[in-house]
Amino acid sequence: MTALRKRPRPHRRTPRLAPPAEIDLDEQGRLTAPGGGPPVPVPRVAEHLAHRLAVPEWATDIHVYVHGWQTPPTQATRTAVRLLEQAVELYETAPDRYPALKSGYRPWCVVVRWQSSSRPGKKGYEKIRNRAHAMSAEGQGHAPYVIGHLLGYLDTERTDPSDPQVLANRSGQYLHLMGHSFGGRFLCEAVQRAAERPPVLGWSTPHDPRRPFTVDSMLIFQMAAPRDAFLRHFDTLFPTATHPGAPLRGPIALTHSRWDRATGFWHLRAEKTPGIGHSGAGAAPVPQFSTRLLPTGINYPQQVLDHRLVNIDADWLYRGSRRTRLHPSGAHSDFLRPESAHLLLTLAERSR
Repeated sequence: MTALRKRPRPHRRTPRLAPPAEIDLDEQGRLTAPGGGPPVPVPRVAEHLAHRLAVPEWATDIHVYVHGWQTPPTQATRTAVRLLEQAVELYETAPDRYPALKSGYRPWCVVVRWQSSSRPGKKGYEKIRNRAHAMSAEGQGHAPYVIGHLLGYLDTERTDPSDPQVLANRSGQYLHLMGHSFGGRFLCEAVQRAAERPPVLGWSTPHDPRRPFTVDSMLIFQMAAPRDAFLRHFDTLFPTATHPGAPLRGPIALTHSRWDRATGFWHLRAEKTPGIGHSGAGAAPVPQFSTRLLPTGINYPQQVLDHRLVNIDADWLYRGSRRTRLHPSGAHSDFLRPESAHLLLTLAERSR
């Protein structure tokens, strides 16, 4: 009897993306030239970024990605590209699922790569935690100048927003932040510091009120920070009566999974409390909402994402393989999934 031949699987075309822009920082958070060399002086950061970054006119969405602990630069770029490839593939497969993207979805990415390598274990964790903070701390690192000028430059290059309110309509290009692990902590620290003084943000001088510094959404996968970090460390990120000029106008979405050992076991040892990536955010200066990460075939209801801070439970998916469950980090890096891209794409769509 002749054996049945397996029917070949249809070839799925991988969407082609324009090469991302890469921004490299040294251990002090200083911008370095491509291929190494001396750091760029702070007064020349804006000039350097303007020379290296050219926001494509065809792009509908600008994504800035900051990686986490123990991530080589090339891997950081691959991760950002793969996430956006998955998002484009989802959009091309089912555009009707994202109706607000009526002008299409054509992402362009900027990858911020920093020195995140250290030895495994508690001391290595503490070293990178302290570095992520020090690169943005007052009088130490230059990360706020770099990130601030980067975001300010991108904000200047895109079309003027028509309305800076949360999830409101706006014309032109949209700006989104993505981070993983300490990359989320890095982003929050840097954006908060960068927003303290308008000149750091690259705003026009004198300040042009038609150009408020805004970020349309922020998505952080498995954030390495204490559960009360948004209350203790990042309280000025959100627009409130006390801080009406905060830089974020869209939501912050945070994924978490109990299978994440890096922000569970190691974070507990280093900071005496589980991390956001393991248990979700706790106390915060703004109301928050909790929901589940959804499969790609299910749309997120408007009411679950229309909040300042949204906890996304990914226990069912971010579980890691049998091999990674034995790894010290567990499922900490198991976020490179189509479901993650679905959430990313939905946040981009709801920003319209």
